[in-house]
Amino acid sequence: MPHTTDNRPAALLAMGPGIADRLLADRHRARLAALTRTDPRLVAHDLAEPTPEVAAALAEAEVLFTCWGATPLTAEVLAAAPRLRAVVHAAGSVKHHITDACWERGIVVTSAAGANALPVAEFTLASILFAGKRVLHAADRYRRLRADHDWLAELDGAGNYRRTVGIVGASRIGRRVIELLHPFDLDVLLYDPYVDGAEAERLGVRLTPLDELCASSSVVSVHAPQLPETHHLIGAAQLSAMAAGTTLINTARGSLIDEAALLAELTTGRLQAVLDVTDPELPPADSPLYTLPNVLLTPHVAGSLGDELHRMADQALDELERFTAGLPFADPVHSGSLGHSA
Repeated sequence: MPHTTDNRPAALLAMGPGIADRLLADRHRARLAALTRTDPRLVAHDLAEPTPEVAAALAEAEVLFTCWGATPLTAEVLAAAPRLRAVVHAAGSVKHHITDACWERGIVVTSAAGANALPVAEFTLASILFAGKRVLHAADRYRRLRADHDWLAELDGAGNYRRTVGIVGASRIGRRVIELLHPFDLDVLLYDPYVDGAEAERLGVRLTPLDELCASSSVVSVHAPQLPETHHLIGAAQLSAMAAGTTLINTARGSLIDEAALLAELTTGRLQAVLDVTDPELPPADSPLYTLPNVLLTPHVAGSLGDELHRMADQALDELERFTAGLPFADPVHSGSLGHSA
C-alpha cells in the first residue's frame, strides 16, 4: 500500500559500527526509505553521546531500527527521544538494549529472533547428523592413518537410525531444531520445565527429566536461555551420566555448561563436543578446546552471518510495514517473557 510523506513515521537506524552495511542491501535501504521518513545512510552508533545530526534525528524518531551493538535505551536516552513509539530489532535477543524504561514508556518492541533462529537450528541439525556418523572421530583417524582401513568395523554402532537425541530447552531455536529433526529416524527427548505433557506431544517429543535425558541420549543439544537458574545447567553430574561417546552440542551460551567439568570429560576422550559458544566467549590461547580431536570448536558462527543477515532485515522490515499500516507486530516482544527467554 503506498505511503504518503504525511503519514510515514520518522525512523532512525541504531546499531554497532559496520553492521548496517552487512545487514542492509540496497533493496532494504530503498524499502526503509519508502516506509519511513529517514535517511537510511545515517546510522547512530552511540545514542548516549550522539553527534548533533544523530541527536536531531533521535528527537524526531518514532521508530528505532536496531541491530547488534545498539545503545541501551536508558531513561536518559529515551528522554532525548520524546516521540519514540516502537523499536524494531533486526536481530535476536533484545535484552542488551531494551530496558525497563522502554516498557514504562509503553514502547512496543519486536525482534527478528525467528529469522535468526533458523541458521542456528540448521547448524545444530548438521552437528547432530555428523555426530551420529561419528564424523569427528573418522576424520581424525583418517588424517592420522592415511591408509586403507576397515571403517565398517571402526564405526560399528554409528549412524542416524533410531538414535536418541536430547534437546535441552524448548526455546525458539530448540523448537526449530525439533521441527527440522522430524523427517529423520530419530527419537527426540526434551527437557524444559515450562513445557507440559500436552505441548510435548504436539511437538512430537518425549518430556524427560534432565539427568535421564543426559543418560539416554547419544547427542545432547543445549538451547536454554542464559538465566541465573540455567548457570551450569549441564554440570558434572549430567556429564558423568552421559554414556561414553555421547556428543554435547552448545549453540546457546557458554555459561550453561560447567566448562571445567566438561574439559575433564573431553580430555579423557569419553565424550565429544560441538561448541559454538564457550565461557569465556574466547577461550584462552592455551585451552585444550582448540586442539582436542573430539571437539569441534567454532567462533560463535551458528547464528546469522553473511547473506543470512538479509533474512533478519526482511523480517524486521515486514514488521516495520505492519507498524506503519497501524497493525500490531506479528512477532512482538513482551516484557514478561524476557525472564525465561534468550
